[in-house]
Amino acid sequence: AVRLKKYSFRFSEELFNSRLAQKAEIEQILYAACVDFSKLNRKEFIKILNDLFLEKGWEGQPRVSPDMKAYSKFDFKKTEAVEVQFGHASFLGTDLLKFQMASYSNLDLIDFGVYITTTKAMQKFLTNQYGHNWEGSLNFEKVEKYLPYFKSAIQVPIYVIGIDV
Repeated sequence: AVRLKKYSFRFSEELFNSRLAQKAEIEQILYAACVDFSKLNRKEFIKILNDLFLEKGWEGQPRVSPDMKAYSKFDFKKTEAVEVQFGHASFLGTDLLKFQMASYSNLDLIDFGVYITTTKAMQKFLTNQYGHNWEGSLNFEKVEKYLPYFKSAIQVPIYVIGIDV
């Protein structure tokens, strides 16, 4: 069974709780994406999540700022921005900076960010049970460990969700 691990950076959970419908919707999407584990390689997992977010009316690939062209986009946005990261751990800093830019530099476009990844256990499970390659992928534990080190650079609250088994 899928569980969601959560980490609240800079009181993001308190902010997110003021938008419970959106929080519940994101959680429902994550659970719905995990119906068939055999499909959850990195590429397909992103595609499934993309379809589910778009079905629920989320904007796909919105710009971090209206002024910035193609290279700076979130994965999804309604009132808050969502980044899903199943790629290499080196993307962490870039993703965090997107949240920071949208929150501070650009007229407060978001109040907080939602960062979604998988846990080490989920990656190991998908690799061992289904042969999916998750090697080198960012994981929830790494985000939870390193996010506090960004405290002076990242002032925006970030709610981290780890998809776990």
